[in-house]
Amino acid sequence: MKTILAVVLGTAFAPWASAGCGSMDPPAPAVSFKPAAYSDRGDVSPIAGLWKFTFVSKGSVGIPDGTMVDAGYTAWHSDGTELMNSGRAPLTGSFCMGVWAKTGEFTYTLNHYALSWDPTGNVFVGPANIRENITLDYSGTGFTGTFTLVQSDTHGNTVATVTGIVTATRVTVDTP
Repeated sequence: MKTILAVVLGTAFAPWASAGCGSMDPPAPAVSFKPAAYSDRGDVSPIAGLWKFTFVSKGSVGIPDGTMVDAGYTAWHSDGTELMNSGRAPLTGSFCMGVWAKTGEFTYTLNHYALSWDPTGNVFVGPANIRENITLDYSGTGFTGTFTLVQSDTHGNTVATVTGIVTATRVTVDTP
């Protein structure tokens, strides 16, 4: 019985055994997390960060050119996801989520979904899909591009399409 106990204890503590050479510290993790920056550092895209955006219509049926469609804040995360706090009333659905991909040196595409409600906040209208194609400026402090918003009903039928221009400026810790 003593022999079995010695083998079990010896095996259990073997990872901490040392012959006096090498480190007793556990190995460093294979992945490190780094904060987003304005420049591309390989693992963090320069689009990652918080942005103040506006959507302005252009060429949409029933909406005059230059009409502000929406404005708010959007966070592009380094893992390829995005979260938007729209300027819409919270009662009608003001948060939406998306995924993005880098398509060129300074270009990106976004596929974004929202759940839309009527002005009372009591009737679900259906999902809205927003697609953006944007170009980040060389300084990394702004972007501009196009958006297409397709509003569907609860059965997936398109009920409205709005196209326009999206512009954004980066929000930093020093932004007033």
